[in-house]
Amino acid sequence: MKTAFITGANVGQANLLVKSLSSQGWRVFAGVLPGAPTDLKTGGNVVVVDQDVSNTESVNKSAEVVAQALNGGGIDLLMNVAGVANIAVGVLEGANLAQAERLFQINLFGQLRVIQAFLPMVRKAGAGARIANYSSGAILANPVGAGVYNMTKHAIHGMTLTLRHELGPLGIQVTSIIPGGVLTAMSANAHENTKKTWGEQPEAVRKIYEPFLGDVMMKVLPDMLEKTGSTPEQALEGTLEILAKKKWKPMEYLGKDVKPMGLMRRLLSDSQLESMIRMTFKIPKYKA
Repeated sequence: MKTAFITGANVGQANLLVKSLSSQGWRVFAGVLPGAPTDLKTGGNVVVVDQDVSNTESVNKSAEVVAQALNGGGIDLLMNVAGVANIAVGVLEGANLAQAERLFQINLFGQLRVIQAFLPMVRKAGAGARIANYSSGAILANPVGAGVYNMTKHAIHGMTLTLRHELGPLGIQVTSIIPGGVLTAMSANAHENTKKTWGEQPEAVRKIYEPFLGDVMMKVLPDMLEKTGSTPEQALEGTLEILAKKKWKPMEYLGKDVKPMGLMRRLLSDSQLESMIRMTFKIPKYKA
């Protein structure tokens, strides 16, 4: 029986992955935030494990629980899915630094904590074991108003690229999964959430940026998410296709909106891609 550990499994994509892999015969350890609502329960092929990825002690304790349950066995698949998006939102000049640090603690250092704690068990599974780190299509589009989130996801991919070098000689594959917009709870009410977070920006900053970026952040980007984002079921199907591949690329694209961007990233220069994105997002050109 193959084994997997999946973080952030309370709800969303990780939750669906736990259910899908366990139904296929995997023994799945589901990392869930203590006290957060979830429909997952320990039973059958599923073992629910309390884990707060922003807390080192919690992550280390969760690894001890899993190691004890495995009784010397290894983990064939480690999936770093846990993450948040709707904090530290807004243009970078007005970013709340305390919120930005919180976002890094969850999105980036949360993944690093999990890798450090669980990598010994991944190594025990031997050659063929895998680690999938969830980055984001934001690192291709670099959308305005999501700069801090984008920074965390760029850093995650940088971590992935280094891990590929460090773990390749051991036969362990690593990839960054690059999802586009997925219509889950994290992205629900995009218009309302964007207006709320924009209203929390310092007034002086809003006065500077709203004339040329207000519509981009509060209308264009939320509209695109609602029109082109994948359903949770479509995203799950795409993830399972990635897991079925024999050899992973440094980036594995997930979603109908992000796959074309992956192609354009290969065909266009950085400047050409940037110009295309500005045109798509309707970011106005400078007028003297």
